[in-house]
This record gives sequence, structure tokens and C-alpha cells, in this order.
Amino acid sequence: MAKYIMKVFSDLLSLRAAIFMFCEGGQDVCQEFVCTFAGHRQVFEPKIEERVKETLESLIGRGHRLVFLCGGMGQFDALCAGAVRWLKKKHPEKDIQLCLVIPYFSGKLNADRSFFQSLYDEILMPDGVEYAHYKAAIPKRNRWMVDQADCLISYIIRQYGGAYQTCRYAMKKSIPIINVAKGAPQCLK
Repeated sequence: MAKYIMKVFSDLLSLRAAIFMFCEGGQDVCQEFVCTFAGHRQVFEPKIEERVKETLESLIGRGHRLVFLCGGMGQFDALCAGAVRWLKKKHPEKDIQLCLVIPYFSGKLNADRSFFQSLYDEILMPDGVEYAHYKAAIPKRNRWMVDQADCLISYIIRQYGGAYQTCRYAMKKSIPIINVAKGAPQCLK
């Protein structure tokens, strides 16, 4: 699996080879449990942060090591990253890792390198995404995150857009989806 990851910053904490091990034999607790996020850029509901925190808290016993993959491209991603940081503080005994998965290089990442390093344990770019056109890179990165995940936490309120397409892809891959949006079940058909 390591060949599918290209590290952006070599001096950040390295991912161990076992990061993408999945539960085997229907066990309730994995060695590692990987969760990703997909949501619209803007969040229109006031209590989403509490719902995300409740959802993260419900996952705390799913693995000895919890890895959260975040795209970092909108309000929902920022809210989820903040909730993972909250979870890390609340459960310092757990091995919880927050990874930013970027679709392409940007000047902002280089200019604010220490800022990003302080927010995320890892900054990754999936192998091959760097060659994609920038409009195709985001969906390709999103599919990669779903391919690594044991579950997906989403904020989907409409049946179009990149977040919706990411959830549709997760459904096809039989990845469990937890939609924290109000009225969520109707959106993911």
C-alpha cells in the first residue's frame, strides 16, 4: 500500500506500513480503523459540529489506531479536522492520526508549511494524482481516500456535486456512510 502514497513533507511523522490494514474476519475492533470525510464546501446547519463529534466519539473503540483522512477544502473539512483534534485531546491514550490528503501542490502549502505541519500529523498526496488536470485531481483524490477508508462521515444535503459523487463512489464500494446532515437518508439514494 505504501507505493500508493507520495509524502509531501518527509520530516513529518511517517505512516507505518500497517496504516491501511482493515478489520479481518468481521472483528469489531481493528488494529487500524481508517475514516474519511466528504461534504459540501459550505455548512448550512448550526449543530453539525456536535453531530460530527458524537460520530467520532462513537468510532473511538473501533480500532487500536484511528486514522482520519481529510481533504481540507471547505467548511465541512475544516470542521471535521477540528473535531478530530478535539478527539485527540479528549483521548490522549488513543493513537489518533489526522492526515491532510492534497490533490495537487499549491503555493499556500509551501508558504504556510509550519502552520499545516502544526495542524496535521501527515500531509499526503496519492500517487499519480500529481499528473491529473487540477479539475480531475480532486475527484481522483476523493476516490483514493474512499479506497483507503473503513467508513466515511459525510455532510450531503443535495444530489449533485463532488461530495455527493464521493458518497456515491463509497456506496458502490460498500463503505459505510454516516451522513450527519439533517434529512440525510433521502440524499444518498
